Amino acid sequence: MFERFTKDARAVVTGAVEHAERGGGRSVDAEHLVLALLDREGSRASFALASLGGGEWLESVRRALGEARRRGGLSQAEADALAGLGIDVAEIVARVEEAHGVGVLAGDPKDRGWWSGRRSFSRGAKDVLERALRIAVARKDRHIGDEHILLALTSRPGVPAEVLADHGVTYEAVTRVLYGGGEAKAG
Repeated sequence: MFERFTKDARAVVTGAVEHAERGGGRSVDAEHLVLALLDREGSRASFALASLGGGEWLESVRRALGEARRRGGLSQAEADALAGLGIDVAEIVARVEEAHGVGVLAGDPKDRGWWSGRRSFSRGAKDVLERALRIAVARKDRHIGDEHILLALTSRPGVPAEVLADHGVTYEAVTRVLYGGGEAKAG
């Protein structure tokens, strides 16, 4: 599948690995793919993000992804649902971090060694890349571009899609920008 990736899509995958390494992650997660997409310039996905106001909210997306990771991967909607039941997730996170250290719920211990020199991809990240392939095939595209990765991230449930949707980046909005139906269209 990787041979069908464009240069931009390969750069997103490589960037996701770098984000995982910088963050001390044991694996590359879907969130790392989002962060790598946010770093890109001059690609179809970066055009779509910019068209949807990306310059104004990129840091907000980065913060929201970091907060979700700190909550152990709970989305804001899940934290809100628990709050409705009287469970204060922020208080639980604060107490756990007080006892065991900041970031302990992120699930990526930084002091453990690796059995190999390469980061593995989590099930969620693999699902995103497989979905990107399916989206490209469904659109009859001969390649998998970073725009397909962005569409895949917005089309599956989870923290990345929720955070992007909170900033106006939905599957429908990205499709409209990339393939028509709106004022702007990626070339």
